[in-house]
Amino acid sequence: MIAKNPNIANEKPTACLALADGTIFYGKGFGAPGITTAELCFNTAMTGYQEIMTDPSYAGQVVTFTFPHIGNVGVNPEDDETADPVAEGMVVKWDPTEPSNWRAAETLTAWLARRGRIGIGGVDTRRLTRAIRQQGAPHVALAHDPDGNFDIQALIAAARGFAGLVGRDLAKQVTCAQSYRWDQKRWAWPQGYEARTAPGYRVVAVDYGAKRNILRSLVSAGCDVTVLPATATAEDILALDPQGVFLSNGPGDPAATGAYAVPAIQGVLERADIPVFGICLGHQMLALALGAQTVKMNHGHHGANHPVKDLETGKVEITSMNHGFTVDAQSLPEGVTETHVSLFDGSNCGIRLADRPVFGVQYHPEASPGPQDSQYLFERFAEAMRTGRTTVSA
Repeated sequence: MIAKNPNIANEKPTACLALADGTIFYGKGFGAPGITTAELCFNTAMTGYQEIMTDPSYAGQVVTFTFPHIGNVGVNPEDDETADPVAEGMVVKWDPTEPSNWRAAETLTAWLARRGRIGIGGVDTRRLTRAIRQQGAPHVALAHDPDGNFDIQALIAAARGFAGLVGRDLAKQVTCAQSYRWDQKRWAWPQGYEARTAPGYRVVAVDYGAKRNILRSLVSAGCDVTVLPATATAEDILALDPQGVFLSNGPGDPAATGAYAVPAIQGVLERADIPVFGICLGHQMLALALGAQTVKMNHGHHGANHPVKDLETGKVEITSMNHGFTVDAQSLPEGVTETHVSLFDGSNCGIRLADRPVFGVQYHPEASPGPQDSQYLFERFAEAMRTGRTTVSA
């Protein structure tokens, strides 16, 4: 099935998105030429396309942006969440325009081309998003050829041959190669990013695909952060004498990453005096280490407008999310309390141990991009290190 695009009716298409079911979307290519295969998801955020493309949690995925104005503020080095884009490509409704923002250092098109990532514009993203919601996240092949030459059958075959995300450990692909210290705080006007110079709580952050603004939020909350690779053992972590252990976000199937991450976390949990805080994949790793299970979602949660209810306070937070797997709340063992749920579908969004300073959330409280309703969680982690409690006063 071919999806016609009225925007390029009189032009030869230079990009093609082929779904594994044979559906074809044509459009105008931008960024780097080439072909990539991935899982296709959609993101509903109205801002932050650069942060989304550089979020390591998007490894193995092409992102459809439901908001039409993509590229209008350009890109700049300050907004990268990691050194290079991690998402395989992007799908947008309107072709990126010239940026109109004082912080822009480069156009989105030039940035993608220089970083080797493919974009396709002029696509009916509403139709594509509905298909993802109804049928689940499809496997796709995305091609950009300035001459407009496409082997459609080969692209469909490539989409069908994509291995998918189930059973894949992608954390090893995006984690740091060696340990390092992080002292940069969150951005603030007018000075920008500043380094923390005061002593802080010794925190070991296990990097399953950590975003820079998560590390900055830890530092701003009073932490002295040392980052270790995803494969760090309990011995590696405890050798640094941490006052707290942080488990980062990341991509792929948590059960696959758990093969080596779960034993490490369980080794840390043997020390009852060390607070542990997990975000996104780190939350899922923590749940697995405590005896729960994770499952693949139909199309996941990707956006900056997801309502989450805190079951302990009754408050509702608007959160930023990016995950295709979730903790199965029905599998939570005795002693593990569900603390947060999604108001979209009731899926688990938070857990804690009943009597230990150990907790995690499925969403991204660093808000990059997104609302800042959940920044308090970093302060809660710092408070847990100070007092040994998992909660602070609301």
